[in-house]
Amino acid sequence: MRLTLSRFIPVCEPTYGPEERRALIDAFDSGWVSSGGKYNEKLEADFAAYSHTSHGVSVCNGTVAIHLAIRALGLSAGDEVIVPNHNGIYGVYALMYEGITPVPVEAEAVTWNIDPDLIEQSITPKTKAIMVVHLYGHPCEMDVISAIAEKYGLPVIEDAAQAHGAEYKGRRAGSLGTIATFSLFANKIITSGEGGLIVTSSEDLADKCRYYRNQCFPLGGPRHFIHEDVGYNYRMTNVQAALAWAQLGKIDKLIAGRRRVNTMYRHCLKEVPGIQFQEELSWAKNIFWMTAITINPAQAGFNRNDLEEHLISKQIQTRRLFVGMNRQPVLETRGHRVTSKFPVSDFLSDNGLYLPSSSHLEEEKVETISAAIMELVSS
Repeated sequence: MRLTLSRFIPVCEPTYGPEERRALIDAFDSGWVSSGGKYNEKLEADFAAYSHTSHGVSVCNGTVAIHLAIRALGLSAGDEVIVPNHNGIYGVYALMYEGITPVPVEAEAVTWNIDPDLIEQSITPKTKAIMVVHLYGHPCEMDVISAIAEKYGLPVIEDAAQAHGAEYKGRRAGSLGTIATFSLFANKIITSGEGGLIVTSSEDLADKCRYYRNQCFPLGGPRHFIHEDVGYNYRMTNVQAALAWAQLGKIDKLIAGRRRVNTMYRHCLKEVPGIQFQEELSWAKNIFWMTAITINPAQAGFNRNDLEEHLISKQIQTRRLFVGMNRQPVLETRGHRVTSKFPVSDFLSDNGLYLPSSSHLEEEKVETISAAIMELVSS
């Protein structure tokens, strides 16, 4: 089917205004279009403060942010790291770069995050860290996870790629573990087009991330082109940082937009049988990065694939929920065979998708999308 762009409703697009334009022009006019210039430092400092942490490190995307966090923590080949089974594979990629074994743990059925009650039974003498993901904008149950981590002396890596501004018992995502990473991809709450951030309250970990990020040049020292470690070119450009910094200045408005969109969908679809939204528990602030739903075919009378095809026929884009680690062929081909059963993850993968969720999505379009869903109910 050929899509008419004037009618097409994308699943998510960034929300820009004059603030972003001014910052981009300022970065361009400064002549600092690579990693030098003022905006990386401004973004790092301001985002760390926003996240209730002490140090920020800007990088070129969210996956390399996780990779640097792994390197900074000293994790290496042969180690094991606890990971959520229901998630994108990108954090697991970063583990596999270093020959580290991911150990998937099942999701729980309400928030779809890692089930904290199942973590401890997966810990072995080889376990060296716990990686949590605040999925679709809802924070994990961090008190339980932190207690387990403390019991076993394990650092906690927070993958907060989708959770800018999410809160757990009043504390911001990014401040809940040992080190945290964020994505700044175009569909995230704030964006630099491509980009990522690391935050931590450990100066040592932040310095290690900066060191590895920049080809292992000595921090603050002369460039004699002598390198004692394997480093990476993971820097963010000043232009990208300018865009993200301007977005950060309106982050509360952008989050309010996502929550508004989610509330409208819940109101419009409240009578549709078989549709379940990701919840927001009493101790959490879910930013609803995406309005994600599952469809129970027995109750709804249609399945996820039916809904996906119907909406695209109406020029409404959706995305399926992540496919669990237990179903990823690359894990088995790399020697990480997953034999456990993951019924919650499988249900989410088979029956879930998210709806258009841009922060500026108009009420009229939410109503149009909801009406299209209702057509399946009445057919």
